[in-house]
Amino acid sequence: MRIIHSLNAVLERRLPEQRLFLKSDKATRFLRLRPFTQLLGLGGIALVFGWSIIASSILVVDAVNTGSTRNEARLAQGALEARLTDLSAERDRRAAEAVAAQDRFAMALDQVSHMQSMLLESEARRRELETGLAAVQASLTQAVKNQQDTPALADAGDQANPARTAELQAALDILAGELDQAAGQRAGALREAEDARRLADAVTLERDQIVARNDEILSQLEDAVSVSIKPLDDMFRSVGMNPDEILRTVRRGYAGQGGPLNPISYSSSGNAEITQGEAKANEILITLDQVNRYRIAVEKMPLAMPVQSSFRYSSTFGRRWGRMHEGIDLAAPVGTAIHATGDGVVTFAGWQRGYGNLIKIKHELGTETRYGHLSKIRVKVGQKVSRGSRIGDMGNTGRSTGPHLHYEVRVNGRAVDPMSFIKAAQNVF
Repeated sequence: MRIIHSLNAVLERRLPEQRLFLKSDKATRFLRLRPFTQLLGLGGIALVFGWSIIASSILVVDAVNTGSTRNEARLAQGALEARLTDLSAERDRRAAEAVAAQDRFAMALDQVSHMQSMLLESEARRRELETGLAAVQASLTQAVKNQQDTPALADAGDQANPARTAELQAALDILAGELDQAAGQRAGALREAEDARRLADAVTLERDQIVARNDEILSQLEDAVSVSIKPLDDMFRSVGMNPDEILRTVRRGYAGQGGPLNPISYSSSGNAEITQGEAKANEILITLDQVNRYRIAVEKMPLAMPVQSSFRYSSTFGRRWGRMHEGIDLAAPVGTAIHATGDGVVTFAGWQRGYGNLIKIKHELGTETRYGHLSKIRVKVGQKVSRGSRIGDMGNTGRSTGPHLHYEVRVNGRAVDPMSFIKAAQNVF
C-alpha cells in the first residue's frame, strides 16, 4: 500500500486524479480514478495496440511469403517443363540422326556385299583362265614331246608344226591378256572393298556415338521425370490418399480407344528384338503418362484456399475442449468472400446444427469439402462449381464465438487435416 501511495504521489503531477460520475434517478455515485489506475489502463491500451500491430505484420509477412513461394514453384515447374521439352526435342533429333546413320550403314553394307560379289566373280574367272592356260601348256608340252619322239616324220610335219605353233602362241597371248585383265579387275575390286569397309567402320563409329548420345539424353529424361513425379506422389500420400488407386481411377476415366484396324505387315527378315534404348524410351513414356495422370488428379482435388483475402488461422485440426475438431477455422470480417477449393457439385446448401449455414461440395476421387458458419449461401444443391468461384460469405451462424469460416476436407467420408491439402498445393505449385 505504501508503494502504491508513493506511486500515486509521484504520478499526481502527470496524471491527476479523475472522477467518473454515475448518475441515476435516485442517487449519484462516482468512481475515483487514481494516477496508478490510469497508468494501468493506458498501459493495457498500449499493449493491445502493439499486439494488433505485430499480429497484422505477421499476417502480411505470411501472405507475402506464401505468394513468393507459389511464384517460385510456378517458375520451377515452368523451367522443368521447358527442360523436358528441350530434352524431348534433342532426343528426337538424335533419333533421326541415328536412323540416318543406320541407313548409311545399310548402304555401306550393300556396297561391301556388291564388291565381295564382284571379287568372287573375278576370282572364279581367274581360276577358269588359269585352268585353260594349264590345259594349253599341257597340250603344247605334249606336242613338243611328240615332235622330239618322231624324227622320221620331221620332214612331213615341217609345214604343219609352224602353223600349230603360231596357233598355240596366239591362244597363249589371249589367255595372258585375259589373266592380266582379271588381275586388274581383282585389284580394283579389292581396293573398292577396302574403301567400303573403311566407310562401314566410320558409319558404325558415328552410329555408336549417336546411340551413346541418345542413351545419355534418355537417361536425363528419365531422371527429370523421376524427379518431377516424386513430389506428386508424396503430396497424395501426405493427404492420406493411395497414389496407385488414384492413378487407376484416372486411367479408367481417360482410357478411350478407337480408329480403324489395318492388317499387320510382317518383316521378311524376322521379328527384331526391342533394343535397350527403345525399352528405356518406353519406360519414359510410361512415366510421362503417369505424370499426366497425376496432373489430371491434381486438377480434380480441392487444393485452393477457401479465403483469398486477409484472414487469421483461429483454430487448427484435432482435439479441442475434449472433442474432435474436424476442420480448421479461418477468421475474417463478416461478408468476406468464400470460394470453392476445387471443381465439384453442391450436395448440401442450408442450415445444419452446429455448422449454421453450411455448404457441402462433392469432388472427384472421393473427396468432399464443407464450409460452415456462413452469413450467406450463394449456390444451390445440384449446382456445378469451379475452383475459385464464390459460393458464399463468411458469417457467425451456428455454434460460433465470432465471424469465421469452418473449413473441412473429407476423403471417402473420413475427415482429414485441410492444412495437408493446403501445404501440398504450396509444395507442388
